[in-house]
Amino acid sequence: MSELMARPVFVVGCQRSGTTMLRLMLDSHPHIACGPETRFLADLERVVGADWKRLSQYGFSQEEWLARIAAFFGGIQSDYAAAHGKVRWADKSPRYALSMDFITRVFPDAQVVHVIRDGRDVAVSHRKRFGYWSSVKSSVKWPRYIAAARAAGSRMPEGQYLELRYEDLVGDGEATLRRLFDFLGEPWDPAVLEFDRQRHDVPQRYHQQLNARRGVAGTTDAVYASRVGTYRRELDPFMRALLWLTARPTLKELGYL
Repeated sequence: MSELMARPVFVVGCQRSGTTMLRLMLDSHPHIACGPETRFLADLERVVGADWKRLSQYGFSQEEWLARIAAFFGGIQSDYAAAHGKVRWADKSPRYALSMDFITRVFPDAQVVHVIRDGRDVAVSHRKRFGYWSSVKSSVKWPRYIAAARAAGSRMPEGQYLELRYEDLVGDGEATLRRLFDFLGEPWDPAVLEFDRQRHDVPQRYHQQLNARRGVAGTTDAVYASRVGTYRRELDPFMRALLWLTARPTLKELGYL
């Protein structure tokens, strides 16, 4: 196995941006296991951050603490991958978009994939999945996640950070995924386009929600683009105004305006 193929992969992005779909696509590749969200890795940043003054009294350097964290977290992920017959692991945890500097301190060779979706469609998806108040909060959360991830990505060397657009993923899945796997140094495998036919460790409600979304979209395909631009018909006047105030610069920067 090459050094490139051994590198861990982190999938980040604001929630409701298509990160779960990409997780299952990655998990369908014969070399990569991408299990359930871990979420807690970022909490350990306190070890070398807010708690460091106290923990430094143990006499171990920050590098030693980080190495222990990497051994624990990477060990679990590697064992999970091996149990599924895979040689490489990936972690899809959207909130890690806010902690990429720490993530790459723990795993300096990690590759980060940032999934970006139109923030107005993200707001619609938040409302449908979590309710109206979640949609309101997403108007602030979306630009914050985008800014944090892109800022961290700009500091990474070439070959470590990649942005993927949700709209490209559902509009031209094969071309977009080929670009992804070229970035990851992995061979192309068409199974990633048929991720719904593979076995994944997901809760039962995921399949129920997927079938419900397909029913609304009127398709049986694993990937469909009917949710692109839903804000045009499903975003109410208040949310339109709110997003104009909170997210307009980011929408413009990303070319959505």
